[in-house]
Order: sequence, then C-alpha cells, then structure tokens
Amino acid sequence: MRTRFAGLFVALALTVFPLPSQAQDDGLRFGITVGGTSFVGLSLEFFDGSNSVEVTVGTWALQDVSLSIVGRQYFGAASMRPVVGLGLWTVIAWPGGSRPGMALVARAPIGFDWNPTGDHFLAADMNVTRGLLVRRPDPLDDTPMSRRLVPLPGLAYRWQP
Repeated sequence: MRTRFAGLFVALALTVFPLPSQAQDDGLRFGITVGGTSFVGLSLEFFDGSNSVEVTVGTWALQDVSLSIVGRQYFGAASMRPVVGLGLWTVIAWPGGSRPGMALVARAPIGFDWNPTGDHFLAADMNVTRGLLVRRPDPLDDTPMSRRLVPLPGLAYRWQP
C-alpha cells in the first residue's frame, strides 16, 4: 500500500509541475541543511545532469560530527523535481567517556528539489535510515542495535554559483 502511494505521489509530481527547468546540467552546489543527518550542516553537491553526489558535514549538539555521502537521482525537467538517493551516514560522538561512540547508517533520501529562481534551490526530503554498525562509548555495553527503519525529515538551501 505504501509503495503504491509513493509511486502515485512521484507520478503526480512529475505531471503537476511542468514548469521549465532553470537548473544547470552540471556544476557544484553549496548548501545549508537542517534536520536529516544533523541538526545543522554544510553540504557540497557535485551535480552532473540528473545525477549528483552530495557530501554533508554537520553536528547535532557540538559534541559530535556527522558525515554523510549520498548519490542522488533527479527526475523530470520542471522547477520542482522529485529526487531519490542512497548513501551512508556516520556519526562520531564524544559524550565525555573514555572513548567516542560511533554509528554507521544506511540512508535513502526521498523528496523534492525546487528551483524558484536562477541559482537558488530549496529541498525537502524524508531520509529513511537503518543502522548498520554501532560502537558504544561504554565498552561493556553490548546492547543489540535496532534494525528498524527510521524516518528523519530534512530541509536544505543550496546555491549554485
């Protein structure tokens, strides 16, 4: 049921927003992110046609570093384009213990990229994440990692010089 709804949503988006695209075919975009893989982050996106690779560095509470690398596929030729991606996200945190904690997470963002004017882009996505590996700060803590899918919403502003 959810798969059908997602497919219908993407198909509807491709037909509802038939505005001419103002996006460049290739280049580099710089951005600021809120939510998703960090509370706040800086992103760099290498863009080539309808594909891109984005690297984001951020933090949740200034006691951690979050790094995400994701490949994205953009669809359509409208000013608002659906986008899906797949990548990895890692967080290293120093909570004050003897060793840092770390997590490696698979990330699949699904969302939209909107180009309202020339070089400026706004994006919203839902990051479907799943833990792959965890190293807890306490070496005696052997609590198993949760294998469930976790949705994390995110927003971004990107600028293409």
